[in-house]
Amino acid sequence: MSDIQFCKRCLYPTIHPLGLTLDDEGICSGCRVHEEKDSLDWPTRWTKLEALVEPYRDKSGKNYDCIVPVTGSQDSYYIVYLVKEKLGLNPLLVTYNKYFNTPLGIKNLANLRIRFNCDILYQNVNPVSVKNIVRTTLRKLGSIYWPILAGQTVFPVQTAVRYKVPLIIWGAHQGLEQVGMFSHEHEVEMTRRYRKDHDLMGYEADDLLSIFDTLNEEDVWQYRYPDDQDLNDIGVRGIYLGNYVRWDPKAQHEQMTKCYDYQTSEFPRTFDCYDYVDCFNYMGLHDLLKLYKHGYSKVTDHASREIRFGRLTREQGLALVREHEQKPIKYLEQFCDWLGVVPRALYFMLDQHRNLDFWKQIGPTKWEFKGISALQKDNEVQIDGQGMKETFVATNSLEFNKDSKYITIGKGWS
Repeated sequence: MSDIQFCKRCLYPTIHPLGLTLDDEGICSGCRVHEEKDSLDWPTRWTKLEALVEPYRDKSGKNYDCIVPVTGSQDSYYIVYLVKEKLGLNPLLVTYNKYFNTPLGIKNLANLRIRFNCDILYQNVNPVSVKNIVRTTLRKLGSIYWPILAGQTVFPVQTAVRYKVPLIIWGAHQGLEQVGMFSHEHEVEMTRRYRKDHDLMGYEADDLLSIFDTLNEEDVWQYRYPDDQDLNDIGVRGIYLGNYVRWDPKAQHEQMTKCYDYQTSEFPRTFDCYDYVDCFNYMGLHDLLKLYKHGYSKVTDHASREIRFGRLTREQGLALVREHEQKPIKYLEQFCDWLGVVPRALYFMLDQHRNLDFWKQIGPTKWEFKGISALQKDNEVQIDGQGMKETFVATNSLEFNKDSKYITIGKGWS
């Protein structure tokens, strides 16, 4: 831990998986790039976006203007709102079925399509193949989410090639928003390289194939990125709205809840009620693995974001992280039942991926955490973070219990 430093403004460590640097004042690159949100001329940037998308309007009326990836949570409503209502484009919505669907996520996705009156395509990969991949990526990479990340990032590109719709419109760029990997003014676009290095943890679909494993061609082919020739023939490009709009997830979710009935729900492991309500595991087992591997979890992402917007002090953010990050996960039984493993075997695999920079084993099954919330605990005043939690409003519940099963396919809501 001696080589790990933390930003003096937000709560991120210098060994952030996306890469992060500190300046001479101890402020991280993510915080510095975030400062651009208060200095850029956003009306001018919006005008630039309007000019950028104009050539992609289909004049014949026989095809879509763009592809928009969506889910039953995150920023999907706001993205479609900007694309359909503000830019006046005719989008084809695409969504990858993650198989960990909550009823609330299915309801949100159906409501999204209805409220904005858009066509939508669903991709349902053979669940047997998905389970085979999850067994491999959990063991090798400490990830249950690899096929979801792969599917969500490749299905829109495959669809753009198949339907000959070159423009894909995403929300905010994760590398920019979290760690300042780019400036807004760089106007970075979608790349195959970023997907492999960061979304897929350095492993393309074919990298998962091995004579020492059980995966085969039938398991991975739907996760392959189109080749360069096909991309160039269509002229596929993916742009990020966050380069042209002052991105603020909290304010955007609240607008979408008020205007379009987006539904939210509470989570034990964070104070943010707005993200990831479509998934049993994102704020559960997936979040626990993140804490094991990287020394922080989603509540640190949420707290750092709110600190940067000035809605939390660093001390308040740290209090919220301490309160939430070690909360027990729910629905482990459902995951074990779905994957076909026993909990003891699962916990054994999870422990193999603990980062020893942040975890010290003090017994056969007992570990001591050495992350920021533990290191800075003794010499700081304890501050209640309840005030921030009260500004996030849960409008619904996730509507499942310990006896629930995964809703593997859900295309509508009545």
